Amino acid sequence: MIVVKEVLTARQRREFINFPVKLYKGNPCYVPALYMDEKKIFRKDYVYYDTSEAVYFNAYKDGVISGRISGILQKSSNEKWGQKRVRFTRFDVVDDFEVARELFDKVEQWARSKGMEEVCGPLGFSDLEREGLLIEGFDQPSTFEESYNYDYYQSFIERLGYSKEVDWTESQIRAPKDPESLEEMEKMASFVMKRYKLHFGEARNARDFLKKYSDGLFEVLDKSYDKIYGTVPFTDGMKKLMIDNFNLIIDTDHSAVILDENDRVVCLGLCFPAIAEPVKKSGGRLTPLALVRILRLLKHPKTIDLALIGVDPEYLNRGVSAVFAWELAKMLQAPGVEYADTNLNLEDNYAIQNLWKRFDERKNKRRRSYHKKLV
Repeated sequence: MIVVKEVLTARQRREFINFPVKLYKGNPCYVPALYMDEKKIFRKDYVYYDTSEAVYFNAYKDGVISGRISGILQKSSNEKWGQKRVRFTRFDVVDDFEVARELFDKVEQWARSKGMEEVCGPLGFSDLEREGLLIEGFDQPSTFEESYNYDYYQSFIERLGYSKEVDWTESQIRAPKDPESLEEMEKMASFVMKRYKLHFGEARNARDFLKKYSDGLFEVLDKSYDKIYGTVPFTDGMKKLMIDNFNLIIDTDHSAVILDENDRVVCLGLCFPAIAEPVKKSGGRLTPLALVRILRLLKHPKTIDLALIGVDPEYLNRGVSAVFAWELAKMLQAPGVEYADTNLNLEDNYAIQNLWKRFDERKNKRRRSYHKKLV
């Protein structure tokens, strides 16, 4: 017998958070979210609840937890895009279609009770959270920033009447092997910098970096991501959450901020040393040993995760991305660095897709967001 319960008690919250860790135990590609971050979603003062509502469900088959799902009514997103939608997220389930059906039925019922007309996802409260269902690349290790799922999820979701809305691709990129290509990248970057009187922002450390440039970063991100699928405007709470997270892992050696002659941020590229392995080893908990491993990787990264890239629309067609490309190429030539993971890029975001063609690129994953009309 399958029973779906709304998550209301402390025990149910623990079951909700711990279920994927148990489901993917022994899977080398899975990287858990941080336990401390997942606990925050159940707090009444969680930063997203000033613009959103959420519901959480656990599914039990014969008394054993067998699945979970969350529904999000992201009001600022609906207002921005003129939609009446609920997002589904944090969907995980054993290989049992009936359990999946019961979970989605609960989210769809909740959406109808809120007067909504569609369900879409997997999407979090914003695009700063994990999003997209993995549909290709099940043998590829996940980054810390993105989720993993088994291949049967796609079949379950599509059998329930959901269809593709957008796809993202992910790539592993390495510096071009051809010295002439590197020389060309450097020349182009130098030309753009001189022509538009640009220069790089400097900072002593992460704290200094964020103090100097955080306002400009968010301004550029709001502008450059305005029309990107699934994005919502930054709130003060979101900004504080990002800054708190960046303070832990941002590294000035792997980040670039480009300023105009008036010291205004016009382009940014934030990269982080990949921390998936220590997070995976600790089961998503920031234990003292996990922190030691993370700090070690921050100093001597093997791989780099691309987190955020933004260009002021005013400079989008002026070749400024070539400057970031050259900075990234230099990062990839550093001793010990093997490659960078791009994380999610919309398949029709040709500006970013063309940027990776400058590198030795291998597309290795594809993710999808689905939607379903309820009326």
